[in-house]
Amino acid sequence: MTISRTRTVKRGARTTDSDSHLSAAHPTDPDRDCPLCPRLVDFRNTQRAREPSWFNAPVPSFGDASARLLIVGLAPGLQGANRTGRPFTGDYAGELLYGTLLHYGFARGRFEARPDDGLTLVDCRISNAVRCVPPQNKPLPAEINQCRSFLGASIAAMPRLRSIVALGRISHDTLLKLLGLRAAAAPFSHGAVHQAGGIRLYDSYHCSRYNTNTGVLTTEMFHAVFARVKADLD
Repeated sequence: MTISRTRTVKRGARTTDSDSHLSAAHPTDPDRDCPLCPRLVDFRNTQRAREPSWFNAPVPSFGDASARLLIVGLAPGLQGANRTGRPFTGDYAGELLYGTLLHYGFARGRFEARPDDGLTLVDCRISNAVRCVPPQNKPLPAEINQCRSFLGASIAAMPRLRSIVALGRISHDTLLKLLGLRAAAAPFSHGAVHQAGGIRLYDSYHCSRYNTNTGVLTTEMFHAVFARVKADLD
């Protein structure tokens, strides 16, 4: 594991760093009809016409803003969070993520892959780098950049935040910009840990079905990341 260090990030105030988007003044979640990314708006409207009973809107963060742990995924899945309205709920990725959170005490209840299953998070919050479902699950760089301000505001609104788990390289890269870390000093690697002031950034491969089916990510590898987070927070 690697640990890199940088300056302290002042949450709750704008910074002069051009790559940092932390701001408590910015909304933490997009409006239901957020117009910022035309391609995603078109895809959202198509899905609303096709599946009117689905959530089909920017998916808000899940969990208490007073949590010390934030988990950042890539974007809502078409038949997962885009359908249900809760991050990592309704598709395979949630099975591994929520099972792991229950195992390490970051969640309580029973995960049944629906937003009314009663599951609650414990000292943990979940969000995404991009809040709207993208076609083929692949957001464009401009869409990632446009949505980064919401993630920055979400981080700024978490006064007790100490740990962030980045699920995948895109989440890692967008968090580097928000935390003021240089890419060369904090390369993405599963199990790596990077220090940004009072916040530790933990890298993990994304818990997607593709990654688990191909052996890129095993349950043991995923558990090891959260075991480290749990130990550091304790």
